[in-house]
Amino acid sequence: MAEINIGKKIKDLRNKNGLTQKELADRCELSKGYISQLESEQTSPSIATLMDILECLGTNVSDFFSDANDEQIIFGKDDCFTKENEEDGHTIVWLIPNCQKNDMEPILLELEPGGVSFKDDPHSGEEFGYVLAGNVVLYLGDRKYKLKSGESFYYSPLNDHYIANPYKAPAKILWISTPPSF
Repeated sequence: MAEINIGKKIKDLRNKNGLTQKELADRCELSKGYISQLESEQTSPSIATLMDILECLGTNVSDFFSDANDEQIIFGKDDCFTKENEEDGHTIVWLIPNCQKNDMEPILLELEPGGVSFKDDPHSGEEFGYVLAGNVVLYLGDRKYKLKSGESFYYSPLNDHYIANPYKAPAKILWISTPPSF
């Protein structure tokens, strides 16, 4: 288990909140000197003082001591979730689990010849895609755009939109939506 540097974490939180040592001290009814000593690890707070400081910084003991480094950064095949839709001839691979809580959602869309993606209604946000293999047609409202391997698309989804593969070879698209909508 990694050692927790309480003073550094308090300093980082204070800076994140845009507070000076004096401003934090005033909010907690402590001295600026005490906050300075605390941040430089020259003293340690009592549990009650730590709880007061954390409350003034907009957090709590549980969140303060949870290790932010537990956030998963690298994702592999075991993290992916795949859903096949044989009727529409497409497979969606959610590359990042639980992406609905994030600002964007990347998927891998595989389209069989004649396959189509789901038809998405207009929504706020942005859509980006990169054709990894094959050729596809992007339908955006009443317009259509032909894309081939190595090309990308980017648009605000203000109209109905979907992707189709009317060609004889399979296609694969990396598709990213913000906010998540897949």
